[in-house]
Amino acid sequence: MGGDRWDPDQYGRFRAEREAPFLDLAALIRPRPGVRAVDLGCGTGELTVRVRGLTPGCRVTGVDASPAMLARAATLSGDGVDFRLARIEDVVDEPGPPWDLVFSHAALHWIPGHEDFFPRLLARVAPGGQVAIQMPDNFAAPSHEALRSLVAEPAWAARLGGAEARREVLSIERYAELLVQAGFAEQACSARIYAHVLESTSAIVEWVKGTALTPFLSLLDDVGKAAFVADYRERLLATTGDRRPCFFPFRRVLIWAERAR
Repeated sequence: MGGDRWDPDQYGRFRAEREAPFLDLAALIRPRPGVRAVDLGCGTGELTVRVRGLTPGCRVTGVDASPAMLARAATLSGDGVDFRLARIEDVVDEPGPPWDLVFSHAALHWIPGHEDFFPRLLARVAPGGQVAIQMPDNFAAPSHEALRSLVAEPAWAARLGGAEARREVLSIERYAELLVQAGFAEQACSARIYAHVLESTSAIVEWVKGTALTPFLSLLDDVGKAAFVADYRERLLATTGDRRPCFFPFRRVLIWAERAR
């Protein structure tokens, strides 16, 4: 039980669908020469390399707390790209020079306490620097409602040590306000629905096995994992039916801003 909870293969099963918001976020970044950048929650590193190519002379460090993810990323080091095994919160809070670009794709929603965390993060951005952040915010979807109700069941709550499926993402308006307070007057904050069509409702289970279920599965042994996934599948299908194909709308928050010089 425990250990490195992330499975690169499971996460990568829906690579194309997960890439679409990256492309939208990357399109917001303004090229600047010689940028010092950080990719918070870089995963297996392929997108970190693409961040490196968004602006000339960029040097980017990918940060992730998963040894399994970074084992894949290590082969991509070099030519202005390096990787570091660390928690995002620790890297944000440690002393060091400011970043010209803070990039994060589908990672910061795992960090608790955004009211406190985001001001600390924004304080690490250099004058004239940019932030480009994308976070899933699908907490009200049936996929997440099923998870939330499951982990609240007394039997599972006991086995999971009281772990909760919590929504950490703030409103778009609040992020905009935090940006203004930190000196990022020019900004673009939006919510977008990505319309995915999966082969069946059961495919949603495979999707969330690589993301939202992961923290809970990491608390269980192999038998417990199988039982948890089976209970989750039953609960989801009871709510939605087994649709074939299955429309899976996914809400995401995209944040771009540039700090005043």
